[in-house]
Amino acid sequence: MIPRNPFPAKHRPAWTPRREFLKTIGTAALAMPFIASELRANPPSSRVRHAAFGTSAQAWADLLQISSAPNLEVVALCDVDEGRAGQARKKFPKARFYTDWRKLLEAEAGNIDSVNVATPDHMHAPIGVSAMLLGKHIFGEKPLAHNLHETRRMTEIAREKGLVTQMGIQSHSGAYYRTGVRAIRDGLIGKVKEVHSWCFKTWGDNSLLPTHTDPVPKGFDWDLWLGVREARPFIGKGYYHPGNWRKRLDFGVGTLGDMACHILDPVFSALDISVPLSVRSEGPAPNATNWALDAKVILTFAGSARTNGPLKLTWYDGAQRLPAEVAALLEGRRIPQGGSIFIGTDGVLFLEHSSVPARLFPSAKFKGVKLPLEKSMNHYHHFIEAVRGGPKPEANFDFAGPLTEAVLLGGVASRFPNTDLKWDAAALRFEHAPANQFVRQEYRKGWEVPGL
Repeated sequence: MIPRNPFPAKHRPAWTPRREFLKTIGTAALAMPFIASELRANPPSSRVRHAAFGTSAQAWADLLQISSAPNLEVVALCDVDEGRAGQARKKFPKARFYTDWRKLLEAEAGNIDSVNVATPDHMHAPIGVSAMLLGKHIFGEKPLAHNLHETRRMTEIAREKGLVTQMGIQSHSGAYYRTGVRAIRDGLIGKVKEVHSWCFKTWGDNSLLPTHTDPVPKGFDWDLWLGVREARPFIGKGYYHPGNWRKRLDFGVGTLGDMACHILDPVFSALDISVPLSVRSEGPAPNATNWALDAKVILTFAGSARTNGPLKLTWYDGAQRLPAEVAALLEGRRIPQGGSIFIGTDGVLFLEHSSVPARLFPSAKFKGVKLPLEKSMNHYHHFIEAVRGGPKPEANFDFAGPLTEAVLLGGVASRFPNTDLKWDAAALRFEHAPANQFVRQEYRKGWEVPGL
């Protein structure tokens, strides 16, 4: 069986700092044990000084929730689009504002205790790792990173530095997901044989890269938005920014990466599984620049004490649908936009991705059975409380790393339709050699990041 957290501290590339702020990070990392532990040794009344990377859309939602924690001060904000940062700057007028994340870390290294990173996916790891090397506790939006190498390094560094971490899979802390997980862990449906999970969103694009280019909007730094990716012309009307970057290979990870970290979260929590042994895609391949629509991915995991041998997990999105025999297990119930069906030796549990209680089938067998509702937690406050020395967050990177890795493996598999890809988690390699080119993506010259 693969160990729960198979993240060996090896295969770390050498790096050469190319900017002053990288020197700051490298020097501060040496003093990290003191920086990271100082606040956590203090009582819950200790003030937490926080910086936010990203200020609109999901970043705004995260910032509002984090800033509502008691005795927390937002001291710095960063956004490459000044036009979309207005509401955050108005709400936090005393916070110093930056458009360049590197300048924020260089200037504010001694003034912040924690950060949240809610940028497009390709910048999660560069910003997150740079902050962690300065000893900053981190709330990172899902997916944890854009590729497998980055995900592994974020998990390793967080563990090595003793940092408080939490991934933005907010449903993890909600009562309904927690209740479904508890029911499975209590053995209500016996040992789980297989799981079917889905989301019918369509974060893909079958079209080719447009041939036209557009002027960069005023107040938007396109080069900083590209960050570690190679330079290219700007395309307007939301092709990249804002929003549709999720469809683009270089910046997002499609529907699978956008939603599977949420929907597969209770599968990992309930069944004590880690990274897969193998992965297979039975959907279309992406084109040269965009993720495909309609993914179907099959992940095979080593068994655990809660499964009936090795576990088969099948993911469907877009127009893909559950097999008729699986849908029939819900006895005519409507198939919602997203959720999971756990098929056990003694019954079936259906967990919708929304504020809906778990349901048990066959309904005749479980008639009268009521699941005691678990208590919700504030996903954001739990992170801040842990920064002050409270209990470790449940969606920390030791949990979120393997979960994200499984999701990203599905993206790699989509490039090789109908091919079984065996995954060597310890070595961070596929047995199918052509797939290894997608484990890691090189950063553009001048944007190298220590630790990555």
